[in-house]
Parts: sequence; structure tokens; C-alpha cells
Amino acid sequence: MSKTPAKGRAKPAPKAPSRRKAANPAELAVQTFERVIDPLKSVLKGAGPNRAVRDPFEPTPPAVPVVAGKPGLKVSPLAVDFPRIPAIAGVELGVGRAGLYKHVRDDLLVMHFPEGAACAGVFTRHHVGSAPVDWCKRQFEQNGGEGVKALVINAGCANAFTGKPGADAARRTAGAAAKRLGCRQRDVMLASTGVIGVVLDDHKIAAALPRVEEDLKADNWSAAARAIMTTDTFPKGAYATARIEGKTVRIAGIAKGSGMIAPDMATMLAFVVTDAAIAPSVLRAILQLHIRTTFNAVTVDGDTSTNDTCLLFATGKAGNPRIGRVGDRRLADFNAKLERVLLDLAHQLVRDGEGASKFVKVHVTGAQSPLSARRIARSIADSPLVKTAIAGEDANWGRIVMAAGKTEEVIDRDHLSVKFGPLWAARDGAVSSTYDEAKMSAYMKKPELEITVDVGVGRGSATVWTCDLTKGYIEINGDYRS
Repeated sequence: MSKTPAKGRAKPAPKAPSRRKAANPAELAVQTFERVIDPLKSVLKGAGPNRAVRDPFEPTPPAVPVVAGKPGLKVSPLAVDFPRIPAIAGVELGVGRAGLYKHVRDDLLVMHFPEGAACAGVFTRHHVGSAPVDWCKRQFEQNGGEGVKALVINAGCANAFTGKPGADAARRTAGAAAKRLGCRQRDVMLASTGVIGVVLDDHKIAAALPRVEEDLKADNWSAAARAIMTTDTFPKGAYATARIEGKTVRIAGIAKGSGMIAPDMATMLAFVVTDAAIAPSVLRAILQLHIRTTFNAVTVDGDTSTNDTCLLFATGKAGNPRIGRVGDRRLADFNAKLERVLLDLAHQLVRDGEGASKFVKVHVTGAQSPLSARRIARSIADSPLVKTAIAGEDANWGRIVMAAGKTEEVIDRDHLSVKFGPLWAARDGAVSSTYDEAKMSAYMKKPELEITVDVGVGRGSATVWTCDLTKGYIEINGDYRS
């Protein structure tokens, strides 16, 4: 359900792999996860008819006009309009101003689930996780994702690297929300975004909660998306419907993120709600599955946040029989549509990359494995030299070869090929015989680009989405705390 116009959209014989250094424990853990999750993906894909994931370049009609967040920031030229999201039965949203910013803006969002909801979450792997991330992890340990009654999100302060004072502030925030909404502290989830190293002023949040409670309503999605923005230049939302045993279920999500975006879980804040009846264990399995190919497949600057959080809630109000098994065939359509929503939100993060002017799809083929392909694709997508060349509209395939070759992944130099859109820049380790500088220059002027790299050693493939690196990124981050 992408909302942007279409903008343009290759295997030699395997070669004996070169010797590599032994994998460290972290790499072994990732490889083990891959072996576990890939069969699960096969089960889910086979649980019903094959359904194609939405083409990110498929156009849709414009909806609500975008609005810039932080004063002085220009709306990204790659921005998309916020979709029309109807009420999702079983959740109310309220926004308000706690005053965590110097300028006047909403900076507080509460999602209320009056009768409780099933919930699953995926969090940052950053070693300096924030206080709200720690809080949410503990709540999942205690209640397993059952009976969540509220989510409190603030912008303007990350409450990360704040020690015990930060943890206490998070606990008091949950307590204040629980008191207002008549539930237990453990039934309240938390998320924060903003400046790292500053303790959250929870008293401001407690003071603002009565006004937020008055604002609670089911059709408040646009205001909710704006309230959690930091350096975002447009609010991010996605919506889809699916069928579960004859019942129509709705899926809606919002996200925030513009900088400090790199694959290592969710790389931002994202909150998705469905009215389907699905057990927490099933929500957890499908969320972890789709994170890999959506939020973990985007990068803006290669930096992972301390606060990365993705929460998925199911209110159970759609009237479908509750799904309690991952391989249930009735889950097939929902599973496909959830991936669509997550991918849509992930693409919007890249489109709003700080200072971005190009939306870039990096596709790697011919690798030893999907994991190897992802590592190579990420190396290309994260390379400052590649990203600045794209900003300068220069099809510098030499930089792409550099970024692919600097990894420890196996590649075949003599079979390596690079293509920009439909145009071959290099074939089998040398400049393509069909290379045309004028055609290549014309292609690079497009706002949406595709780069395909075949490394010539196997059958693994992966896709990562990124943006260019412009002077705007430096200007935004040089002025971040002002």
C-alpha cells in the first residue's frame, strides 16, 4: 500500500569459497537465529495461498497533507501523505503537551486498551538500552504480553543512559498512567524518543495526563503520529485490512524515525494495532519474522538507537476465532498484510532520512546465503562514499565494488556485476560493454533508484533500502539539541 509513483525498477557458476576467519560468538548467534527463523517463514508462507508483498513503488491517491515537525525543517522531497486510518476497535489514542520541547508542540501520546490487549515487542540490541526499553522487557517477563491496558510514549527525551534515576522516572510514569486509567503498573508499556543522557521529567508527564485522557478517541491516528516526531519531517502511518475465517480485521500502525537508523531490530519507534484476536505467542513469532525483512532491512546512517522499540497489539474485537498457533492456515492473509504495513512504515523512515533526496533499493544476488547477501547489501547501503556519490547523482560503481568487497563475505571478483536500474555498469569483473555514461547520468537524476549487485558465488539474495547522504544530514545533526 505504498503511496508513491513508480520510478524505475541478474548467476554465474559458483566459485570455490575463499578462506575466512572463524565466526565470533555474535555471528554464530545470528547464524543460529537464521536457521531457526527460516523454517518458520516457510511454515507461515505455506499456511495459505501465496500472497505478494506490496510493491513499494505502487502509486496510491494522496490523502492527508504532510506537516513538518521540528521548526525550520523542510519536509522531505520523498515524503508521502498520511493515510486515512479508521478507528480500530479496542484502542483509543490521546495526545497532549508535557513541555519536553522548547517550542510549542504535542510531545505525549497515550494508547488506551480499555479491556486489555495481547501484545508482542521487539527491542534494540544496543548495549545501552533505555529505561523504557528495560521496563517493557520486564513487563513481558511478568505477564507474557497478556492484558496490556496502555502505552505511554513521549518525544523530546530518550531517558537513555540515565541509570537508576531514569529507571525510577519510567516506573513513576507507568504508575501515573495506571492510576489515571485504573489498571496495574505492569499493564502499562512505555517508549521514549529524543535526547540521550537526560533523565525524563516524569512530573511533566503526570501533569499532562489528564488533558491527554480527555483527548482519547479511536480516530486519533494522525495526531498520534505527529506527537511522537522528533527530526521527522512528516508523520508516518500505514493501514491494511485482512480476512481471518470470514471476518475482516484491521491493521494500523504509526512510526517515527529519521536519523540514527540502522538494521539491528526495529531502528526506531513503531506501534501497530490490530483488532484481530491473536495470542501473544503468535504475535511474537510473526513480528520477529517480519522485522528481519522490514525494519531490519532499512538504514539511513548506520547508527542504531538506544530506544528502538516495535510493539504489536491485538485487541481481539474483530470477532474472529482467536488464533493460538503460528502455523494456523487462517493466519495467512493477516500475516501477509502485517508484513505490508511494517514494510510501508520502514520505507517511510528511509524516505524521511535526515537530509535525504534519494530513496535507494540495494539488491544483492549470487551470495553464499541470504545472511551473507544482507551483510553485503548493508555494507553498500551504509557506505558514506556510496551515499555521497548517489547524492551527487554519480553512478560510481567503483565505490559499490569497494563496499561489497570490504566485508568478510565471499565474493568472486571475476564474476561480480553491478547494475543501476536497467543499466549495467559492470559485468563479470569489468566495465560493461554496454555502458553508456549519458544514459547512466540521466537515470541517476531520478529520486528513486535501484542498485543490483551479483557477487557470483551462490544463490543467496537480500534487499536493503537506504537513502543518500547530503549536507542536510550534517546541518540537522549539528543543530540537534538546540
